[in-house]
Amino acid sequence: MSAGSAPSPAHLRDHLPVPQDWMIDELAHAGAEHLDPGFVAAYDRKQAFDPAPDIATLVGRGLGAQSTLVDLGAGTGTLARAAAAELGLVIAVDISPAMVDVLRRSVDDAGLVNVECVRGGLLSYEHAGPPADAVYTRNALHHLPDFWKGVALERIARILEPGGVLLVRDLIYDFRPREADTIFEQWFAGAAEDPSRGYTRADFVEHIRAEHSTYRWLFEPILTAAGFDIVDVEFRRSVYGAYTCVKR
Repeated sequence: MSAGSAPSPAHLRDHLPVPQDWMIDELAHAGAEHLDPGFVAAYDRKQAFDPAPDIATLVGRGLGAQSTLVDLGAGTGTLARAAAAELGLVIAVDISPAMVDVLRRSVDDAGLVNVECVRGGLLSYEHAGPPADAVYTRNALHHLPDFWKGVALERIARILEPGGVLLVRDLIYDFRPREADTIFEQWFAGAAEDPSRGYTRADFVEHIRAEHSTYRWLFEPILTAAGFDIVDVEFRRSVYGAYTCVKR
């Protein structure tokens, strides 16, 4: 397992390479709400995300005190901060300046010396140092159309050493097109009433109309083509997908 040198608590790497002229603008695809400091300030309560099961999966795949994890789309750093207690180095990456500001302050406040904060995205993060042992990405790939998901996943594969682990947690559609009405109504039935404490029906509708969640039967071949073997898959409500993959 590889491990990088621990950064100082205040360290922030904020160098975005100049993109090719045919590349999309990642910031424009990040979701306007994720760029809004007001939304970001309430993000953790709205998400109500418990990272413990995903950290347990990483540890169960052999990661430990000598391991490096890259968290792509780290948001405010809920998983990154928790993973720092188990791993040697966590590189927390997000494209949103507002997210990274909260992330960096939370890392500083926690006194974590083994979390590096990086402003970057799925298409722009440049990995430095030895290959990582694992990459984690949660609710980030759905911001990209399928072509760009493929580009992002191949870039992720290049970050990892052979046998490295990729955990993907995202909104992915595990149904046929003709089932959409039924599945979406079931999904809406579980929506929150209070938008400050969860995602509402309006939030779900906006996701369907404006984001780029794809079908499971399209996503899995993209993963395979990018160089990954899928070793475990779980779905909830035919919408929330959890993939554990290993780089070939």
